[in-house]
Amino acid sequence: MTVRIYIPRDAAALALGADRVVKALSREAETRKLDITIVRNGSRGMHWLEPLVEVETAQGRIAYGPVKPSDIADLLDAGLTEGKAHPLCLGGTEEIPFLKNQTRLTFARCGVIDPVSLEDYKAHGGLKGLENAIAMAPADVVKQVTDSGLRGRGGAGFPTGIKWKTVLDAPLNAEKGDRKYIVCNADEGDSGTFADRMIMEGDPFVLIEGMAIAGLATGATKGFVYIRSEYPQAIDAMNEAVTVARAAGVLGPSVLGSGKAFDMEIRVGAGAYVCGEETALLNSLEGKRGIVRAKPPLPALQGFMGRPTVVNNVISLASVPIIMDKGADFYRDFGMGRSRGTIPLQIAGNVKHGGLYETAFGLTLGEIVDGIGGGSASGRPVRAVQVGGPLGAYFPQALFDTPFDYEAFAAKDGLIGHAGITVFDDTVDMLKQARFAMEFCAVESCGKCTPCRIGSTRGVETADRIAQGIEPEKNRELLADLCNTMKFGSLCALGGFTPYPVMSAMTHFPEDFSPAPIAEAAE
Repeated sequence: MTVRIYIPRDAAALALGADRVVKALSREAETRKLDITIVRNGSRGMHWLEPLVEVETAQGRIAYGPVKPSDIADLLDAGLTEGKAHPLCLGGTEEIPFLKNQTRLTFARCGVIDPVSLEDYKAHGGLKGLENAIAMAPADVVKQVTDSGLRGRGGAGFPTGIKWKTVLDAPLNAEKGDRKYIVCNADEGDSGTFADRMIMEGDPFVLIEGMAIAGLATGATKGFVYIRSEYPQAIDAMNEAVTVARAAGVLGPSVLGSGKAFDMEIRVGAGAYVCGEETALLNSLEGKRGIVRAKPPLPALQGFMGRPTVVNNVISLASVPIIMDKGADFYRDFGMGRSRGTIPLQIAGNVKHGGLYETAFGLTLGEIVDGIGGGSASGRPVRAVQVGGPLGAYFPQALFDTPFDYEAFAAKDGLIGHAGITVFDDTVDMLKQARFAMEFCAVESCGKCTPCRIGSTRGVETADRIAQGIEPEKNRELLADLCNTMKFGSLCALGGFTPYPVMSAMTHFPEDFSPAPIAEAAE
């Protein structure tokens, strides 16, 4: 009987040697005349265990990891193909605490299925949401998404249903051949974030299904996925999945035989961080320079090519199929306050157990960092945690009781952003981190607005003067004033959010912004 062995083709696993493990296993299997099939699945999200090798047995899938090419012969000698014991054996994959304690809705299939097998996708509940949406009126689909409480997972947290309703209600000029568009923002540029990449590499059909539902709900007939060029594996997976979906009638002039049209294509960005901002993304998609547009008009009314456009993040769209399958009430039952459903936490930095952890909103930051992440990888005390990517605020231990919720973080002058969580131990210099935020903004600024373009450059210079002990009090006041100008004067979130890491570092770690005492020479 053929034994199925799963080895991820996820970028994180590849970076840690997954392809070399596949080659070693293939060679050994050929030498030993073993009847195996290697499935290149997505990652389960436990990055400290990658490359993770899973073997399908009568008792379920058994995991081994992290596996090196040099481990393969020993694993086969010990009975890998039968899921037998070995020092690298982790037991049943689903029983690993990091996985078992999650609430996987959006990522339910990630790491489980062959990413580009539509049959595998359907066998695990895929396309049920789309089938339900086809049988409903567009306004009813929009209402179900609205009632679920789904908010934008890209960072802004804007209610998805309201955006969809705006596009649904937007008038079209039929004489001009007008059409509406769905644009998926897959320009995941925040450091320490990888949820978009993981879902595109590990379960691309869920994004395709979500976009098709969005198209049916709003009257849009064309979609684009804008992926950053640094994601070659995700680009390949999405292109392959779109081709398969089109051939199977999931995309095209009659979606699943409904008579309703929706098709989509993949576009690749050129690496500009600012193109993660929706209007800069639209400019880039149109072949223009990726700079921010002033709003209004909103993209929902005048977006791609000046037409009504839904711009949603990958995770927002990938969360729609479960809502259309299980219902609004099912999804809304998870979470707290106005933050409903689940959120894929991306735990990174100096942390013992880095990876993706999908859970309902409401866990405290301390539970996430210490309980799930296991504390720092260095073993030293955790000093600060940055939530929300490079533009997120730094939270000290004193704020670790803050629940993971949009409003709770906003109340503490923080933001959830794309749910990236970067951990720092007690060796971090927070003045250097504040300087980095300003430098990052200066490098990535599109240059359109003065507060961002000039303010960030002056911010770097001011941080350097503080570090040199030049008029520290005066320069701290100047840095705070620059932050205020950038926060309220910038056109987009790049300049507007850069003050979050700077001001939080100054507020919670003031000792790092004071000059070190100079030792007096002995007489």
